[in-house]
Parts: sequence; C-alpha cells; structure tokens
Amino acid sequence: MGRIGNIINKKGKQDAKRAKVFTKHSRAIAVAAKEGGKDPEYNAALKTAIEKAKADNMPNDNIDRAILKGAGAGANENYETIVYEGYGPAGVAVIVEALTDNKNRTAGNVRYYFDKNGGNLGTSGCVSFMFDKKGQILIEASDSIDEEELMDLSLEAGAEDFITEEDGYEIITTPEDFSNVRDVLQEKGYNFISADIKMIPQTTTVLTDEEQIKSMNKMIDMLEDDDDVQNIYHNLEITE
Repeated sequence: MGRIGNIINKKGKQDAKRAKVFTKHSRAIAVAAKEGGKDPEYNAALKTAIEKAKADNMPNDNIDRAILKGAGAGANENYETIVYEGYGPAGVAVIVEALTDNKNRTAGNVRYYFDKNGGNLGTSGCVSFMFDKKGQILIEASDSIDEEELMDLSLEAGAEDFITEEDGYEIITTPEDFSNVRDVLQEKGYNFISADIKMIPQTTTVLTDEEQIKSMNKMIDMLEDDDDVQNIYHNLEITE
C-alpha cells in the first residue's frame, strides 16, 4: 500500500476521533481569523484552515463559529505556534507542530510522549533539515480521472512534481504556488483526500522490530490525542 492508501485508511480511523479533530480545526481557524481577518479570500492561512476542516467533514456551523470566535469573542485567547523536533524509536525523525496558549504545559506533554515511547525530544533544527516544506495535494484514483489530463493541468498551474501511485495521485508544489494549484484543481471539480503545506521527508526509515513499531504508533496516537498538537510529521515508512 502506498502513502495515499495509508492516508485513506487513517481518515477512516479519524472518524472515531471526530470531536478531537474538530477541536484542532476550530483552534487553527480561530487563530488564522484573528491574525489575518475573517474573509478567506484575503486570508490565505484561513482559507487553508477551512479547506482542511472541510476535508474532515467539519460542519459549516462549526467553521463559522470558529471564524467569529477568532475575529471577535476569542480575542483574549493568545495562541502561539511552537515546533518541536526529536527522534522516535530507532532514530525515526519526528516534527510536531503545536498551537498552544500554555507552552509549558505543551512542552511537558510532548516530552512525556517521546520519553514514554522510547524516543527523545531534541533541539530546534535537529531533524528539520531532513524534510522539505512543500505543498502536497492527494487525489484518490477513480475511473472518472484522466491521469494525463490531471498531470497537465497540475503542471500548468505551477506544480513541481506529479507522482502516480496505485491508490491515486500526489501533486507537489512550492509553498508559494500551493494555493494557486489547489484552486485551479478545485475549480475543475477534483476532490482531494488532503491538500496542505507539509514537511515532506527526503528519506524514510523502515522499522522491522515489532516493539519499536508498536512504540512509534503509540507515540503518534498520544500526540494526535493532545488538543495542542496540530500536525505531526515523521520519516517512518509504513509497510504492510
């Protein structure tokens, strides 16, 4: 199974954690609205946060409430983005992006998740050099999609790379060109599994020891369950 297949499976598992996922989206939307205004057409960060929320089937009412909270009622809440870097079991590189109103709480929790599962939190920059910041759009394969047409459209819109997998298509862009490529494909009616600016690993690490795999999965689960944690990136290669 390729990366796209793994993400499709993960989205299914997220259904069970829907309230938790919505909490994270609400916070990201509110912060984006507070920092850049409540109109997504003039606030790229807000537009991206809303797109991510919709991809996880967050209701429009929840999205609207989060925008209003950020633009008005939530003005007294001060969240900041903090990035943690470290290693999971057997040296798997891990980057954690958090959005928190209490960095002491968040730092303590993140350190605990690493320590508890055989990893260790490192200093800023210790693993980020192994990743590239890129726009990534994933589209599930279907009979209605003409691969050549999708590839031509993506590259004409400014995509850097177009990768075909057994489960679908991965479109890579620079962070600057991401919004344009996403908007062009959306206007043509393509549906995304995910569309976001991510930290993509340059190389991957394969774990073969069952206990290490179990520990790594447990660490990711604990991080995902934390309301302060927005994104987790790692270079673990997930095999069957």
